[in-house]
Amino acid sequence: MKSDMNILFIVPHYQTFIKESVEAVSKHVNQINVVIHYNKLIEPLTHIPLDGYFEYVKKFTKINLTDMSEKPDNITIHLIPLTYFVPDGSNKYLGDKLSYKLEKFINKEKLKLDLIHAHFTWPSGYAGVKLGKKFNTPKIITAHGFDIYDLPFRGKGWFDKIEWVLEKANHIITVSKSNFEIINKKIGISGEKISIIPNGFNPKHFKPMDTIKTRFKLNLPLDKKIILNVANLVPIKGHKYLLTAIKEVTKYRSDILVLIVGSGPIKKQLERRVKRSQLQDFVKFVGARAHAEIPLWMNAADIFVLPSLQESFGVVQIEAMACGKPVVATRNGGSEEIISTEDYGLLCEPANPKDLAEKILVALDKKWDQKKIRNYASQFTWKNIAKKTFKIYSKLCNKT
Repeated sequence: MKSDMNILFIVPHYQTFIKESVEAVSKHVNQINVVIHYNKLIEPLTHIPLDGYFEYVKKFTKINLTDMSEKPDNITIHLIPLTYFVPDGSNKYLGDKLSYKLEKFINKEKLKLDLIHAHFTWPSGYAGVKLGKKFNTPKIITAHGFDIYDLPFRGKGWFDKIEWVLEKANHIITVSKSNFEIINKKIGISGEKISIIPNGFNPKHFKPMDTIKTRFKLNLPLDKKIILNVANLVPIKGHKYLLTAIKEVTKYRSDILVLIVGSGPIKKQLERRVKRSQLQDFVKFVGARAHAEIPLWMNAADIFVLPSLQESFGVVQIEAMACGKPVVATRNGGSEEIISTEDYGLLCEPANPKDLAEKILVALDKKWDQKKIRNYASQFTWKNIAKKTFKIYSKLCNKT
């Protein structure tokens, strides 16, 4: 039975984990309005063929910020235009600009608000707190990753802003124990108002498929051990260490193929590294792929590798496990909370290509219990995650 709650979500996009978490929660509430801001200055990039950094920036154009597939009827998406020159993660004035624009929008549309839930502390969380105070509405912030382990520590100005957001929120959700420790110990927020609720996966999409069939569909070789990575091509994801590790792996076996799915500003740099290392026969950059297509790549792989220098949780690992695939990951703050035993994957030190290479070689040779891996992942379905989130809503709104 649904409650009569009306929720306003303030989010940077309606894709992947945010889309799925909102849609899972929608089964418990009356109406959800989702507001997403976009920068009008980058809209001209939408139809221009670009590469590298500008290809990455195109992800933030209006057309690429939303995925409306299978959207429930009780969710309405609103795209809010803003104009600004400094990118979101560097723009100390964007929070006020966004909150002012959203206040006008809420009044104009006469939106019903029982609760505001913002994803990421900046700028969505900042705007959510200001609007919650303005409209006398409970406010929840979900702190994900860089907005906790990076942004507050770029200087006192940033620290003060994020500290204010977290102090003024009625409740904070974060996705990992490592994030909890940062919020509680380094930023000084009471642990009583913080809940650890991880991201999840959609079992309708991420499930076992026949490996041979998926390889045929993706035009991939049947005689290779496929190592998959899915991530934005940015330095913190550790791709340069993965490529160095693969060079070491090829000394011991020549039957491997590394598939890197994703786009980002360091793509050209990584491609040059592959060429210098003579890894062209072993590494393929697949480019960005729709989230709905990722299960095919995961089921085509033998192992999934996440060489990140830092992760808040890394839901992509859970998605791989839901397909029955073992994971090789670094001890990056989030992965060690997921790979709790060597039944599900192997851990290595971050920025250590030799250790990573050794673990990849072990993982390729090991006989994994895929059913056990899938059963472990099943606790992270969005259905289970949404129930935990809704309990917090009910407590704050005194509704059932």
